[in-house]
Amino acid sequence: MEMNASYTSFVAVGDSFTEGMSDGLPDGSYRGWADLLAARLAAREPGFRYANLAVRGKLIGQIVEEQVGAAAAMRADVVTLVGGLNDALRPKVDMGRVRGHLEEAVERLAPSCRQLVLMRSPGRNGPVMERFRPRMEELFTVVEELAARHGALVVDLYGAPVLGDPRLWDVDRLHLTGEGHHRVAEAVWQTLGLPPAEDWRAELPPGRPSGWAVRRTEDLRFARRHLLPWIGRRLTGRSSGDGRPAKRPDLLPLS
Repeated sequence: MEMNASYTSFVAVGDSFTEGMSDGLPDGSYRGWADLLAARLAAREPGFRYANLAVRGKLIGQIVEEQVGAAAAMRADVVTLVGGLNDALRPKVDMGRVRGHLEEAVERLAPSCRQLVLMRSPGRNGPVMERFRPRMEELFTVVEELAARHGALVVDLYGAPVLGDPRLWDVDRLHLTGEGHHRVAEAVWQTLGLPPAEDWRAELPPGRPSGWAVRRTEDLRFARRHLLPWIGRRLTGRSSGDGRPAKRPDLLPLS
């Protein structure tokens, strides 16, 4: 990895995390860390090109089938791949199959780009995190092994305590806020060897604990608006990304 390197193109591959949920814009669309990173890279390089193939709800097998081939064909300087967490968070999962899909994705993407970037994704502190932590850590072990084998960089978001702070997570408890995405963009920026603008690992100021009644109200609202619909989609085999196109399917100059 070059220090203070120059990059002329960037392709982002993945699911809702890379699509940008829940960093909402006034028009109802999402921005997210990949868009923020692309804008910063474009400011350094005239004619910089960017594609974001990520679609919410995608499993790693779908990412391989629908995004990896297109991303490899673009021959970008930088490709980011984040996937497998949707698989790990399902009630039942074959982690061996997840490993196989990740291996295929990395084997196809690494030779196609100047620098492949993988991630150890963040997780919101709480009981859901504790339940799925063993699977997440198994997934991240695979990520580290593949990175070492193929010369990819790994952004360790999981190892940053601040990104587990519930205040950096949206009300759905699955996606980062705008501030969370801002910190991820800075983390990837620094991992690419570019000069830091801030300490993305810096802890938030101490907050005032919520009372029991407030917490219960928030839990009920979360269950009604987010948890029950999510369970419904799992039971019926549907996904929030069904029929949804990628936000930037072509590698074009960033405008």
